[in-house]
Amino acid sequence: MGEGQINGQPIGIGQESGQGLWQACVDQLAQELPEQQFNTWIKPLTAQVAEDFSRVTLFVVNRFKLDWVRAQYSNRIATLLEKVYGQPMRLELALTPRENQVRIKEGLIEADVLPAEESYAAGVERNNAGNRTRLNTALTFETLVEGTANRMARAAAMHVASSPGQLYNPLFIYGGVGLGKTHLMHAVGNRLLVERPNAKVLYIHAEQFVSDVVKAYQRKTFDEFKDKYHSLDLLLIDDVQFFANKDRTQEEFFNAFEALLAKKSHIVMTSDTYPKGLLDIHERLVSRFDSGLTVAIEPPELEMRVAILINKSLSEGTEMPEEVAFFVAKNVRSNVRELEGALRKILAYSRFNQKEISIQLAREALRDLLSIQNRQISVENIQKTVADYYKIKVADMYSKKRPASIARPRQIAMYLAKELTQKSLPEIGELFGGRDHTTVLHAVRKISGERQQLTELNQQLHVLEQTLKG
Repeated sequence: MGEGQINGQPIGIGQESGQGLWQACVDQLAQELPEQQFNTWIKPLTAQVAEDFSRVTLFVVNRFKLDWVRAQYSNRIATLLEKVYGQPMRLELALTPRENQVRIKEGLIEADVLPAEESYAAGVERNNAGNRTRLNTALTFETLVEGTANRMARAAAMHVASSPGQLYNPLFIYGGVGLGKTHLMHAVGNRLLVERPNAKVLYIHAEQFVSDVVKAYQRKTFDEFKDKYHSLDLLLIDDVQFFANKDRTQEEFFNAFEALLAKKSHIVMTSDTYPKGLLDIHERLVSRFDSGLTVAIEPPELEMRVAILINKSLSEGTEMPEEVAFFVAKNVRSNVRELEGALRKILAYSRFNQKEISIQLAREALRDLLSIQNRQISVENIQKTVADYYKIKVADMYSKKRPASIARPRQIAMYLAKELTQKSLPEIGELFGGRDHTTVLHAVRKISGERQQLTELNQQLHVLEQTLKG
């Protein structure tokens, strides 16, 4: 049996058979690839090596992953196999035989993580019972699909979960509805409880905090209120924009905020806009929100939407064909919540009619949604389309930044919002980071006037309009 080399080191495989060959490749890939990529695409693979070492077959759990591994990693894997063995080997990819696949249960997919996940969920459940954390144990980092849209926010959240009270305190996550902000917060709490089972963790919606403040005033139970909120190790609070115009609530949250930071506890918050874009919130509170790390979650890109659909369908015990996932992802672009709604409709339609999932079936199941979408263009979609076209972040549409590279696309998006939607000027301004209606009016008039004079701008607007209208 031959012997190959990796990084100048000889690799003996004779005594370890084919599995030694594959493990050597896996070890090398673990060094080369980012941890998330390796864990998602390479680690779950199983290998079967022919007795004569002429062929290696890699088994992949579903069609989407198979095609992705083939496109992204197969050449590199084939090269490594040749280096290890010392001569060329044929690489094949195949779907894992059905009998070897793990039964899908509650969104848990991979066999090698199942026991850990089960104990993980059980541990969190026990903590929930004792401390009333209000955490959803299904919302973990493992069940969150990572993509460009949420990569920075996810990395920051994972850091907080592993080292609470240190960097990024507070962590302020903002973005539109249904993009995964709440999922991230639950993931932080769940991960911390695995590492520190006795930690005091609480997840609440801002409206619940308002309600607790009102009750404390009514019943004169502020000692109990302070015991509840000031003693936490981690406070996760959703949609802080609901504090607007509630002076007593803001005062009490400020006090809780200061108390928690003083004892090196961590605070994670979400909002629909960045801190300085919050309306009717006290300036001293806004400055506290902005004192840690502020990070945006963008609408998911196409590949991420496809991955979400396939992962969610697997968690429902159904495998969605890749071409169907792409069809749905191309037509449902706004947020994860809408994607999940579309998936549920398709699965229900498939089961009711006893038909296999196909593009035609998806088209029938989503008939109403597609019809409405063809008639309506949202401001959020305009912002995403314009941002993609001019290669800026969607978050720049809401920000106070004013360089020409950002201000110009923002004005174009405002103009298109006025032209293509039924929204009023104040409504459009609100969706662009709480801007005044006069700002929107100025943008509309400016772009409208220049469109008549500048051929290049007119062409760009025409392309954008056609893209948005489908």
